[in-house]
Amino acid sequence: MAYDVAAVRAQFPSLKAGCAHFDGPGGTQTPLPVIDAIADALANPLSNRGHGTPGERNADTIVGDARQAMADFLGAHPSGIVFGRSATQLAYDFARALAKTWSPGDEVVVTRLDHDSNIRPWIQAAQSAGATVRWADFDPATGELHPEAIGAVLSERTRLVAVTAASNLIGTRPAVAEISRSVHDAGALLYVDGVHYAAHVSVDVERLGADFFACSPYKFLGPHLGVLASRPELLDTLRPDKLLPSTDVVPERFELGTLPYELLAGARAAVDFIAGLGPRTEGGRRARLVSAFAALEEHEDVLRRRIEEGLSALEPVTVHSRAAERTPTLLMTIDGRSTVDAYHHLAERGVVAPSGSFYALEASRRIGLGDDGGLRVGLAPYNNAEDVDRLLQGLADFLRQPG
Repeated sequence: MAYDVAAVRAQFPSLKAGCAHFDGPGGTQTPLPVIDAIADALANPLSNRGHGTPGERNADTIVGDARQAMADFLGAHPSGIVFGRSATQLAYDFARALAKTWSPGDEVVVTRLDHDSNIRPWIQAAQSAGATVRWADFDPATGELHPEAIGAVLSERTRLVAVTAASNLIGTRPAVAEISRSVHDAGALLYVDGVHYAAHVSVDVERLGADFFACSPYKFLGPHLGVLASRPELLDTLRPDKLLPSTDVVPERFELGTLPYELLAGARAAVDFIAGLGPRTEGGRRARLVSAFAALEEHEDVLRRRIEEGLSALEPVTVHSRAAERTPTLLMTIDGRSTVDAYHHLAERGVVAPSGSFYALEASRRIGLGDDGGLRVGLAPYNNAEDVDRLLQGLADFLRQPG
């Protein structure tokens, strides 16, 4: 069965506004099943978790179902799933917890390819512990972050390496599994920012070798939320700051305060929605997710090539997304023209493609774009060929206008 993008689009009420959305890397639109799940959670009795009342039981069921859904989504154990307000918040929380185990002279590795949320928390945590920060660079000409670049800055004092699974700016997908082997050989832990990656690729945390893997459901059709997956036994070694009467059980040890039950219900629904996008209808949810992502990758790759072919005919446009393995996310600049002006021009025509560095400041600076970045075009499950044609026509019209 071919990927049915028309059927997918019919599930997104926001698309009725008529916009062609290429802003998925910043947050996707929301399908009806997710909206309904959030509304249902709020419409039924809810209380703090327990077993004595309908509200308590509903809350407990929602949390358990969400943990299992995210475990299936990430190839992880439900007892290793931690929920937070955002991936940034989780990075800060875990940076602070891990920094308690560091000493002066220990080393932390970050990369220039990463979103700042997987750089700054580690730099600040290292400073508080007296640890040294070492930088791994990527090739600005190709966009590639080679495993050797990380291997070159590892030492016996390395305690943690933070790396992205996919750049939210230029789409580069580093070889995380290969990186993890060298990190673990050095005796260090690997924290992977999977926020952009998880929207496009079937995640297998164990295969990737990630000790910690963070993602955000609102990047894959769900509500605003952060999720971290780790091994329960590893989580049990960390002692985060928390309230005295709050539970010390993993993973709740890391979830400060009452969870947003309605958002967890939405996250579970988003996972189930994605699981239904592929040709496989039998078997468990994990198997259906793998099948769905294979179909989704094929669909997005066709559209990505259509965009790239169209852009190749627009001579003033330079595309900075060049890595061999990358997500369907393209960053471009236009010679002699402002990409902010291009963004506004497209927006007036119902095409949403924002301009900026999107918090990937180090990457934007490394490829010579300073803090301004460029025009970013990212695909999502609901994009179709008509969207692409509207984008290309809008850019062609912009280039015909006087600068």
